[in-house]
Amino acid sequence: MKLLLVGATGLVGSEVLRLALMDARITAVVAPVRKPLPPHPKLAAPLIDFDQLPPDASWWQADAVICTLGTTMKVAGTRQIFSRVDHDYPLAVARLALAAGTRTYVLNSAAGANAASRIFYNRVKGELERDLQALGFRSLTHVRPGLIGGERAVARAGEGAALRILRVLGPVLPRRWRINPAPRIASALLEAALAAAPGVHVVTSEQLL
Repeated sequence: MKLLLVGATGLVGSEVLRLALMDARITAVVAPVRKPLPPHPKLAAPLIDFDQLPPDASWWQADAVICTLGTTMKVAGTRQIFSRVDHDYPLAVARLALAAGTRTYVLNSAAGANAASRIFYNRVKGELERDLQALGFRSLTHVRPGLIGGERAVARAGEGAALRILRVLGPVLPRRWRINPAPRIASALLEAALAAAPGVHVVTSEQLL
């Protein structure tokens, strides 16, 4: 399989990249990034600007796309920028990959994703899921983790405290509220890409424990 991985430098994306490079089923990984990645025999990491994606790049054609792009309101600064990173960029990637012949797309979405939600974050995630489904991929999977467990390169305010509380209360909490480890999410994303099951599928946070 040739895998196109978008968002390879984030917490979940870096785990997908690690797993993919070790997996004998994956023959090549293309990971377009804004900053260079360490070299690997199976990896191509073209430097790109997500505001000016190259429409004619040959690497858009792949067996599957895994998208783990995402930011936070604190980093984005405005709702407009957040929506651009969490909705517009993943959708633009999907359109270019589909036009190049890629038929499988796997999205790292979020628990609570709902285009009709009053919560801005959930609404943006839901709108992306809706718009991806409208494109007509042969296989489309939305992986919806809750709070993600793992060490981020840049700590997120409030997230560390929430993780500590959930680690203590985890055994008595409903499954949907428990921490989803980043490696488990990455594994689910990769397996969905490899399976390429026809239709639209959802992997819930309960399935990521």
